[in-house]
Amino acid sequence: MILNRYPSSDILAEFNCSFFVIEHSQAVMLKANQLVMDFELDVDLELVRKGAILHDVGRSKTNGIKHAIVGAEILKKEGFPSEIIKIVERHIGAGITKEEALVLGLPPKDYLPITLEEKLVAHADNLIHGTKEVELDFVIKKWEKSLGEHQASISRLIKLHYEVTGKVPVNHI
Repeated sequence: MILNRYPSSDILAEFNCSFFVIEHSQAVMLKANQLVMDFELDVDLELVRKGAILHDVGRSKTNGIKHAIVGAEILKKEGFPSEIIKIVERHIGAGITKEEALVLGLPPKDYLPITLEEKLVAHADNLIHGTKEVELDFVIKKWEKSLGEHQASISRLIKLHYEVTGKVPVNHI
């Protein structure tokens, strides 16, 4: 059964994910694991690992912003637990509000990470650029370029960083 084999990245190959997506997902899983260990977070570590490996499964069908929705649909169809489906659906950026979802052409609902496991995977994904670990300042600058300093998203990113690490970014107080 497909459910018994993850968090191995082999499952992503079964879903026809590219080598890049597989490598990126492994890096996100390692970063999420590191965040849990570094900050001694009380979470379901297996759920975090599974969610991190599967967070970009939707990229097997699309590389656009809808990959999270597509990934959640793939996992629902395959019978994955709702906790993993929610991690996949809510991992984009630091979350997307219902209003932002409408503007982006997503189904109208909130895609904000709620549980600490969801927040960890979303933030670990933010801190991995391709397969390389990056600092929060890199992510903020990247978002400022692409979002034109869309303050709500950047504020959510900083809040997410604080919720996961307990640290306030010095340059963004």
